[in-house]
Amino acid sequence: MHLCSQKRQLAMAYRLFEGKKHVSSYWKYRISPPDHLIQQVIDFLEKQKGRPFELAVDVGCGSGQGTVLLAKHFASVVGTDVSPAQLEVAVQQANKPNITYRQCVAEELPFADSSVDLMTAMSAFHWFDRPRFLQEAHRVLKPHGCLALLNYTIDMELSYPDCCSHALNQVCKEFYAALQHYRSPHLGPSSIELYREAYESIPYPDKEWQECVWVKMPMPLSSYMGLVESFSSYQALLRDDPQKATSLSQDISQRLMSIMKVTSLETEVVVAVKYYYLLACKPQET
Repeated sequence: MHLCSQKRQLAMAYRLFEGKKHVSSYWKYRISPPDHLIQQVIDFLEKQKGRPFELAVDVGCGSGQGTVLLAKHFASVVGTDVSPAQLEVAVQQANKPNITYRQCVAEELPFADSSVDLMTAMSAFHWFDRPRFLQEAHRVLKPHGCLALLNYTIDMELSYPDCCSHALNQVCKEFYAALQHYRSPHLGPSSIELYREAYESIPYPDKEWQECVWVKMPMPLSSYMGLVESFSSYQALLRDDPQKATSLSQDISQRLMSIMKVTSLETEVVVAVKYYYLLACKPQET
């Protein structure tokens, strides 16, 4: 089997066999792009294509947190994912009549040629067979339709009133470093490089690349821990050595609370998340 095909099969298998517990943590803890980032995507689409906006497709939609953000902008939104467990949660949480979900792989989408106004992948593109997905995106996008790939980095930063942010974030860095060993080989050492490579490989003349957009989000410390624990690297550690994973999480939690001088994981902190994204407009074909 070709190496690229092997990687794709491994990535698909990971998503396909996600346990329900992991899927529920996705829905509970995974963050969605903030409104102003979604608006950047919509503004780009409006500039390149103009209205009306008929069909948006959110590929690798998971449990649908990002998909629902598109609903108010389009006549119809379809979320797709390879994981039936993820889609089961997405359907349960769907509350907009113009959203539907389809199970399929990212590289073989059930849409006609030149039929999609906007295709998004939010924190998912790195799992795809990337060259094949970009070819498929080109096939289904309308002329002047747009592709938007968004993601955020694991190196989130915490802040808490009257507390040394450097000390807090040193503990966070140790947490991330401990998980690095369990990162999927499919992703390489840094996902941002995969997105940068994609940006450079897309031959469209109208495209944008932004690699550092900090977004601050207040949340309980327990939600920050849940967010990190929902990442594939922590889940890999959890499968490999559950006791080690639990001990690591408990140790990090206790150290963070100690620095903050609090005793409850429900204490609210501010989490700064670094997003990056690429936008690209399919040209009019001659």
